Formats: sequence, structure tokens, C-alpha cells
Amino acid sequence: MAYGVKIAKGNARKAAAVKRRHIRVRKRISGTSERPRLVVTRSNRHMVAQVIDDIAGHTLASASTLDTSIRGAEGDKSAQAKQVGALVAERAKAAGVEAVVFDRGGNQYAGRIAALADAAREAGLKF
Repeated sequence: MAYGVKIAKGNARKAAAVKRRHIRVRKRISGTSERPRLVVTRSNRHMVAQVIDDIAGHTLASASTLDTSIRGAEGDKSAQAKQVGALVAERAKAAGVEAVVFDRGGNQYAGRIAALADAAREAGLKF
């Protein structure tokens, strides 16, 4: 199935580019019950990570910078992303998930995205 993303101007051009990359990534990546998909959503202020079983259509675990344990934390956005990665890995392991497929959501694997992934690996999730 072909997806079209409208060509935009200004700041909307960046959002359209992220959308195109995300569609391109999702063509190849899908979560199963054995290896669910770890989805990372990044905004200017917050990060959200979810572990999703695409076949069943269920979210198995999630964490965000909006969680009460992370919301008042000190540090920059990369430090908060590390906390989100550790928290989502802890919750995923509690749900019985050992290995995941990483979905960077069309963002570059650098900065906050890489910090979240590294923290999740250190907490015991396998990619």
C-alpha cells in the first residue's frame, strides 16, 4: 500500500520528513508476542516509550517523562530519556518480555533516542 506525505513548508517539512521515515521503518518492523515492538515517540519536551504486541494489538508496558517518578527529576532531557528507558525495561520484564524490536519512530538514532535505547539495554532488555 502506498502512503503519501504532503510536501510542506517551514517547520512542517521536518514533521513530514519524520513521518516518511517512520513509514519506511514500519514497512520492515512488526512486533510479535515473542518479540514485541519498543516504540519511541519524541516531542520537544517529552519522551514516551511503549512495548506493543502488534499481532494482538495490545500495549504490554509503557513509560513516559510524564510519569510521576520521572516528572520532577533533575537533569537534562537526555537524562530523563535514560530514566524512561530504564523504567520501560523494568515494566516490560515484569510483563514477561525479554527481547524487543526497536522502533525509533522515524527519528535518528542519536541523542535522546540512543540514550533511551542504551538505558533499556543496560536494564536487561535485548534488542
